[in-house]
Parts: sequence; structure tokens; C-alpha cells
Amino acid sequence: MLFDLSIRGHHPAYIRHLITYWRQHQPRQSLAIVVSPRFLDEHSDVVELVEREEKTKIQFHAITAEEAAHLGKRKSFRQRLLRSFREWDLLLKYIKKLNASYCITLYFDTCMLPAALGKHPACELAGIYFRPTFHYADLNQEHQASIADKLQKIREKVILKLLDKKPNIAKILCLDKFAVADLNKTFKQTHAMALPDPVEIHSGSPEFTNQRIQDMKAALGIDNHRKTFLLFGSLTHRKGIPQVLTALQQLPEDLAKKLCIALVGESNQAESINSNIEIICQQKPVQIVRYYDFVPEADVPIYFALADVVLAPYQKHVGMSGILLLAAAAGKPVLSSDYGLMGELVRRYQLGLTIDSSQPEHIADALTQYLSQPSTTFCNSEKMQEFVLENSADKFAQVVFQDVIVRDKI
Repeated sequence: MLFDLSIRGHHPAYIRHLITYWRQHQPRQSLAIVVSPRFLDEHSDVVELVEREEKTKIQFHAITAEEAAHLGKRKSFRQRLLRSFREWDLLLKYIKKLNASYCITLYFDTCMLPAALGKHPACELAGIYFRPTFHYADLNQEHQASIADKLQKIREKVILKLLDKKPNIAKILCLDKFAVADLNKTFKQTHAMALPDPVEIHSGSPEFTNQRIQDMKAALGIDNHRKTFLLFGSLTHRKGIPQVLTALQQLPEDLAKKLCIALVGESNQAESINSNIEIICQQKPVQIVRYYDFVPEADVPIYFALADVVLAPYQKHVGMSGILLLAAAAGKPVLSSDYGLMGELVRRYQLGLTIDSSQPEHIADALTQYLSQPSTTFCNSEKMQEFVLENSADKFAQVVFQDVIVRDKI
């Protein structure tokens, strides 16, 4: 049984990769995928992968509308805490309802506290761990840990030790490979494994001809003589948009004329972003194009193909971002936060420039470098390819299903 009530971000792609792998290997067991009712409506392309199979052992199971409503909202700390316990209760309920012999939750972070304190599952369970932070001080010595960071480290360690004592918590699949060694030092019965963060390579496909890229740039209104800096995804303040816009005001006129910022993705802050953009465009000859809408997964790679540089100036972001992988797969350098896992990956695989993204002047300096020299000066194409290959969709699914497929062969 796969359990995932998230409908945005990595999750639809994860489920699609796992369905594809399961169909290719055709184990004897059946696969039940428990999702939110909204998933069936908003990701029909993923659901159709199952529906178009005549003889399939894969089936989607949506929780009921009443169960979804009972989960509650996520706005306050109290609401998020209550929701995490209710989500864990649902996971336990569906394990029994579907008589699952093995369960994999695709977002374990939200369930870790209730899993540590509440009832244990009726079968063995593995979970994908997105955001460990207890080791961040070791990744970048320049960032001094705050009191909040230190308290978070203690909290994580306590929860992990409690989890290790729970029956049937078999495996933690960690998207941060730099945390795995410390996790296994903490665990005595649970086992941690590094999990690739999957990316598909589309650049060789015929739909990404120069003509297609030029057509997309024309549709967005991007001037051909400018370098395009792509800021992609859910466009909120945590992506560093205010800091980027402030940085643009610090660029000299001659460089501002060479730059286009492309903001692509859904945003509930479009009004405030647009207000700031109007002011900046009156002061500087920059171009800022906007496409505030959801981008279907199949269309995502074209936006990275048209970019010269990919912006990832997250504000103290915890965990991985698929933006790094999409940029590397397209062979495009990034301008990234130097914090945590993202900063370490950019440095280690030479994916581009890292800066303190909370400081607009540092962003302005990096933009200046990219505008003054060829973008490829700041990245290593061989290391980027290595990064992509380590995180293939096939390797991701192989690790997730490792225990299941092995058991099937025994």
C-alpha cells in the first residue's frame, strides 16, 4: 500500500514513477494507492496510467470526502499538529481496511510525531523522509545555528529515537543522503537508506527543438537579446521573490537591459508581486514576464530549456528541491541559496552559484556575474550529469520497492 494525501509538489510525479516501475516488473502482489479525492480530479493523467491497463494489479483508493474534510486545515501550528495525528489514524485505518502486508508513506515527515507517540501500524512500514535538519550545522560551518535550530535538532533526535522503539517501523527512505549515516547511528532496529529524488531527462526529445523553445519565449513575451532567469514553481515569499526584486534595483542600467526574469507558476501573492514589479520596471530597464498558472508536469521541462539561468534563492529552505534536478537535467546553471541541503548539493555537484539569499546585495552580485560572463562558466556539465543520473526515476522506484520486490522473488 502506498499512502500519500498530498496533491502538489513532488507527489504526483512520485506516484507516476512508482506505477510505471510496478507495471514494468509485474510482481505477484497487488498495489493499493491511497490518495486524496482531489488527486483523482487534478491528476487524471496519473490515474489513467492504471485505468488503461486491462489486467492491472494496481488500484487507486481515495479517502472519503468526509475523511478529507475531517483532516482540517494547516494554517496554525495547532491545526497542523491535529492534522498530522488524524492523517496517521487514516493510514492505520486503511492498512487494516485493505489488509496491506507492507505500507509505504510517501510523506513521512507529517506523520513522524504521531507515529512515535501513537499506535503502531498493523504491518511493516517504510516512509520517505524529506526534511531532516539535525545535521545542517555540519553541512555549512558558515551558518551559525540559532536557538530555534538547536531546539529543532533536539526535537528531531527525540522523535527519531522514539520511532526506533516502535514495532513495524521498518525503514526510513531519506531524500537527504548526507543525513543517512547519522540516522543509522541513532537507530537500532529501524534502518535508513538514501533515496534518489527522481528526475526525467527530456532534452533529447524532439519537442525541445530550438523552434519550440523560441515559440515558447515568444508566447511569454521574452526579448531575444536578454538572458532569461527562470523562477519556477509555487511563487511565494519563501522562494525569495522579494529579495530578487530588491536585488534588481541594485543592478546598473547596462546590465538591467540584458536581463529578463520569468516568473512561472501558481501564486496566491500575485497582486503584491505585481505591485512591486511595476515600481521596479519604472526605475530599471529590466524585463519581468509572468505566467501565474499551474504548469502540467509534461510541460515543465520546456521552461527550463528556454532559461539561461535557474533561480533558487529559497529563504532558509529545508530539504531538497526538484528545481535543482530540473535545471541540471536541462544543463542550466542555478543561482541558489547556500543554506542546508540545497547549498551543499550545488557546491558538491558544481551546479552554479550559491549565495546568502536573505541578502539582496548578494543576489545582485551573483546576477552581475551571470550577466557579465557566459552562464556555463559557473557550472560543471559532467558533475551536473552525474547528479541527474544518481537521481533517475528508475533508481528512485527501485529503492522504494526494494523490500517488496525482493520478497516477491523469494
